[in-house]
Amino acid sequence: MNTTPLRLAVIVGSTREGRFGPVVADWFAERSRVHAGMEIDVIDLAEVDIPLVLSGEPNAGVATITPRLAAADAFVVVTPEYNHSYPASLKAAIDWHFTQWQGKPVGFVSYGGISGGLRAVEHLRQVFAELHTVTVRETVSFPMAWEKFDEDGKPLDGTAANGAAKRLLDQLLWWGHALRDAREKIPYAA
Repeated sequence: MNTTPLRLAVIVGSTREGRFGPVVADWFAERSRVHAGMEIDVIDLAEVDIPLVLSGEPNAGVATITPRLAAADAFVVVTPEYNHSYPASLKAAIDWHFTQWQGKPVGFVSYGGISGGLRAVEHLRQVFAELHTVTVRETVSFPMAWEKFDEDGKPLDGTAANGAAKRLLDQLLWWGHALRDAREKIPYAA
């Protein structure tokens, strides 16, 4: 078994002005950093120009994140819920890539109104299944997220939130190692 730390890409899916995503993503990235056995790469889609139209050659924004996605052993998507689904910016970033996702685990941290973004997660599970990923069961969800964090970006119920994050990270670590070992022995063929 390869004992090199797992490379986890935390993807911030919202690009909306005034978004709450960075608060949630920063908290989760910090939880990931203290979890043993992982190196963290935060990919904030608001910092790269990802075209919504899938035509022609990828632009510089796509080219910036492609090697980071390829290098990742596992992913966590931090997503809000927009109209019972996930943001177009996230869909575009997913769709510009294919092999970078294959044979790797994906976890979800969601936030939003009363449903806490879980409807967005259910849609994302279907999309990622088509990309030959394994989505882990555990999620972290924040209903009414803007009421769940203090002014320092820490969850008001840290025990529950940190426990949910640990369960998600434990599953990602297991799947990440299992799938990385498998990809090293036999290249994944879609």
